[in-house]
Amino acid sequence: MASGGKASSIPLMGGDEEPSLFEIARPGRTSATIRATTIKQRSAEDLIPSQFLRDDQLDVGEISERDLTAHMTRLSHRQYAVDLGAYPLGSCTMKYNPKVCDEIAGLAGLTNTHPAAPARFVQGGLELYVSLETALCEVTGMAAATLQPPAGAAGELTGLLLMRAYHESTGRNPTSIVIPDSAHGTNPASVTLGGYNVVTVPTDARGCVDLEALKSVLSDDIAGIMLTNPSTLGLFERDIAEIASLIHGVGGLLYYDGANLNAVLGISRPGDMGFDVVHMNLHKTFAVPHGGGGPGAGPVAVGPQLVDFLPGPRAVKTASGTFDWLTPTHSIGRVHGWHGNALALARAYAYLILNGGDGLKKVSEVAVLNANWLRNRLRDVLPAAFDDVCMHEFVATMADLKASTGLKAFDIAKAIMDEGFHAPTVYFPLIVEEALMLEPTETESLETLEEMAQAFERVVLRTRTPEGIDHTKSAPLRTPVQRVDEARAARTLVSTFDARVQSPHHA
Repeated sequence: MASGGKASSIPLMGGDEEPSLFEIARPGRTSATIRATTIKQRSAEDLIPSQFLRDDQLDVGEISERDLTAHMTRLSHRQYAVDLGAYPLGSCTMKYNPKVCDEIAGLAGLTNTHPAAPARFVQGGLELYVSLETALCEVTGMAAATLQPPAGAAGELTGLLLMRAYHESTGRNPTSIVIPDSAHGTNPASVTLGGYNVVTVPTDARGCVDLEALKSVLSDDIAGIMLTNPSTLGLFERDIAEIASLIHGVGGLLYYDGANLNAVLGISRPGDMGFDVVHMNLHKTFAVPHGGGGPGAGPVAVGPQLVDFLPGPRAVKTASGTFDWLTPTHSIGRVHGWHGNALALARAYAYLILNGGDGLKKVSEVAVLNANWLRNRLRDVLPAAFDDVCMHEFVATMADLKASTGLKAFDIAKAIMDEGFHAPTVYFPLIVEEALMLEPTETESLETLEEMAQAFERVVLRTRTPEGIDHTKSAPLRTPVQRVDEARAARTLVSTFDARVQSPHHA
């Protein structure tokens, strides 16, 4: 059976650079025509205060609709996307999203609702919010949730603010949060933004939190711990019950980073593990577009002791059976301009309803099965850093390949693009030398996984000859843009066209 995982048939895969809009533009051409009206024209000087007006003419490209459409379409054909091929980007759960969820999110009753509409006019929307909150709490084992946070990072900060409010209500003022050295980079950033200090604990030989190291840093000054379970290494924290007991023993709270929730749906729940706060990336697990296809959603669910601190207002069902907005007694306030990204939340609810409890469990079972199948299939060319049963993802190490050939994980990731697959995550988590991180998700077929495995084999086996090493160092060769100097791009950012044309490459 043919695989659906490759995207090497994308049109215009190689060849010429796509010109910019400025290079296509010609004076006098336009993409829009506004018919004449009887309304008297007024100049910008009449409408805008002088201090906000430019002193010079704005250089905007004048381009016809036909040329603009062709330009944007060509660019879109050169982009890799989840809908084009397999996307094994570890730790981010970027998977194919059912299109029926988009259809539901496009219903007029949802798209035509104004966020400021009185509750009595939007009873259906409020019922959706209440139903979604109930479902998410059931999945996570928590008591209540806020749907306001518009992304995972916003959910992290919200959770930390909830922890701070709770501690203050008990008369405590701890200053530090524990984070494993394998954590997502957003965790320490959020901790700092939330006004806490970061206390890092190492990973032990199993790839789990080092319990003795954790015990050594615990004190009354610990506000809590941020954990991803399964961890960024794709391993389940086997000592989670003891970790919870240790943290609670010093008055701290457990925060669950839901980035890897795709591995445990219907199988285990953070609330049952002892967690007090859970954020969920609906754009990773529940059919909401990810990244540039956003906006996302990062609801935060909490245990009973934190319910009164949740952001408000929350949608609730009243005693009379209607729905209304209610702000919790000790709410930390809003964390979003309105009530969350409504259509993202509608997509997630549609996904939950379509799958049901048994379907969600199947999602995770297949995700874990796919990851372990691929880990075992590739063990000879992509050896796992921790060769143990993994969850939804695994981390390989290219340390031996680097020692024997000089090639890095970065080179392998670049080379796999020539095989028609998106590159996996590289150099993360930082504790694994020359890390390659793969997460096949549950949406890829066995045929796609086999084709992906063969692609990695071709890439790695090619490095056994001098010619193959040179080839890999130059990869990718078949993509519209080939190997770029990424460090230079980060250090000498050129963000405008007029600066770009001054550079030697475009002289």
